[in-house]
Amino acid sequence: MNDVQSAVEEEISKLIDFFIQRQHQDGSWHFCFENGITLDAYVIILFRILEIQNEELIRELHDRILAEQQPEGCWRWYHDEEGGSLSATIDAYYGLLYSGFSKWSDEHMEHTRRYIQSQGGLGKSKSVLTKAILAATGQRKWPASISLIPLEIILFPAYLPINLYEFSGYSRIHLIPMLIMADRNFSISTETAPDLSDLNDSRDDDDDSLPQENREIGESIRMGLSRLLGTPRFIHEAASTKGEKFMLDRIESDGTLYSYASSTILMVFALLALGYDKRHPILMNAVQGLTALQYRVDGKVTIQNSPSTIWDTALISYALQESGVDGDQQTTQRAAAYLLSRQQDKTADWSIHNRDTVPGGWGFSETNTLNPDVDDTTAALRAIHSLSHTTPIYQHSTNRGLNWVLSMQNKDGGWPAFEKNTDKEMLTWLAIDGAKSAAIDPSGADLTGRTLEYLGNFFGFGMKHDFIKRGTEWLITHQEKNGSWYGRWGICYIYGTWAALTGLEAAGLPADHSVIQRGAAWLLEIQNPDGGWGESCTSDQVMQYMPLGQSTASQTAWALDALIAVQSEPSTGVNRGINRLIELLHEDDWTASYPMGAGLPGSFYTHYHSYRYIWPLLTLSHYKKKYGVMRGLAATLPQPW
Repeated sequence: MNDVQSAVEEEISKLIDFFIQRQHQDGSWHFCFENGITLDAYVIILFRILEIQNEELIRELHDRILAEQQPEGCWRWYHDEEGGSLSATIDAYYGLLYSGFSKWSDEHMEHTRRYIQSQGGLGKSKSVLTKAILAATGQRKWPASISLIPLEIILFPAYLPINLYEFSGYSRIHLIPMLIMADRNFSISTETAPDLSDLNDSRDDDDDSLPQENREIGESIRMGLSRLLGTPRFIHEAASTKGEKFMLDRIESDGTLYSYASSTILMVFALLALGYDKRHPILMNAVQGLTALQYRVDGKVTIQNSPSTIWDTALISYALQESGVDGDQQTTQRAAAYLLSRQQDKTADWSIHNRDTVPGGWGFSETNTLNPDVDDTTAALRAIHSLSHTTPIYQHSTNRGLNWVLSMQNKDGGWPAFEKNTDKEMLTWLAIDGAKSAAIDPSGADLTGRTLEYLGNFFGFGMKHDFIKRGTEWLITHQEKNGSWYGRWGICYIYGTWAALTGLEAAGLPADHSVIQRGAAWLLEIQNPDGGWGESCTSDQVMQYMPLGQSTASQTAWALDALIAVQSEPSTGVNRGINRLIELLHEDDWTASYPMGAGLPGSFYTHYHSYRYIWPLLTLSHYKKKYGVMRGLAATLPQPW
């Protein structure tokens, strides 16, 4: 066995043992889904307004926010964010003051205040969530981008070009609470609320000037209003009632709205706007749900937007099986049983554009019963695949899941994340930050590639099947000129290119096809001098590959996994990358916590604490499988490093 293979074998063994020891009794794995400091600040603000007596949590959230302050006085979403994030800094400043544990006169607060003023004040914030929280708590007027959308849009029939269900599920669940609040010009405060008026200059408010494209949307909205029957007052009351019902019908058992912290916070404010008492059981249940979203790690606590338990459990179980842990072993059987119990059986919003399909998908978090997505579903199906050959209940589960995934294919041949055929470009013209990414749910290279990989490698579907051919054609036509693909839910072009290449290979596209050759060549072109790969979060803002300047474990693993899939023999670049990947597993600098998940360009990113272990294990296992002799590995191996 050569040195590379020996090192690969050793790291696989260590990672297997690491995961086996971290598994919970119910078969799941729990890693932190970390989303910066914004949600921590919003929870502090909400709890103070509701007069929630949880000083310990508020103090811990305060301390965690303060610990992330940069020397310039600002906060950043990611390490190399040039100039910091004004919106995140406003959120942090407001949350720290509202907590009461930081004072206006504290040196660190004065430093932050000077930074905010130097960036133009509150009015220069681009984040719609920042604007909504400030407006809901009386620190600014409601932004025109929200207040100019009539609440009556909730009543628009499905045949109109703009209606509620043409928006993506993610944007819809956040937009409705904001529309309710803006409609009533709602705000709430407390006697001890901070006063941010010194940071608010209406002359600098970027929101007052709406883009030219907004006029076309405005015309569509006016047309929709003309189609509604009844007096204006009756129509308005009907819209308000439907908006309230929309939220209440989508509350999960843990009290959260759609299992997201962000939408839950907005929902609580919206229900206050509708006249709910601060101690109403629905609001108190929401508070409990938000409190349960906390995650404690390294002596700090943070609020997760939506815990990644299903996603992590599915990926880890699959990676362990790829590494040689048998599907019949207790570890993978417990994980499979856990995933089986979380398969969804409700006909929810996803069915609006996908009628007459039996439910069968999986969601992201374990309390999510209404919002399945394609990526979590194929991840879960990979994890239970081996048991589907021998156990009827898993075979039935696989059939339901497979049918659901196939039914979710878009008209254009690609796959979306949550809802099919919600891709009207007009909605991206809304003057709302992030609308281009969040307002619609179009086909994506990452979703399409990973779906093809599952369908090809696990079922042997190929080009003779129309759904594979259409998906392959979508990927081919969406390859960038430089050979890469853009990935929506990861960072960014490395992520998309990995998914596309592994998907195309599994679908049966020959390795010598020009599309695959160009994709592989691009990955090798951007390989760092140290042998690894690293991409900046800035890529999703400028919509082109931006190098990070350092290598990260996840992105190195993604690039290598793609190259391994399309190379019959390991190239020099692959072997150099494998060596660097192994080194990265033992390094613990800022690159180890760099965000790998994308939410909204420039204003929401995620550090998956599991990723630096999952993707290296999967890649090292694929390297060994393809280029070395795969031997069965015992479930109990050397102590974790």
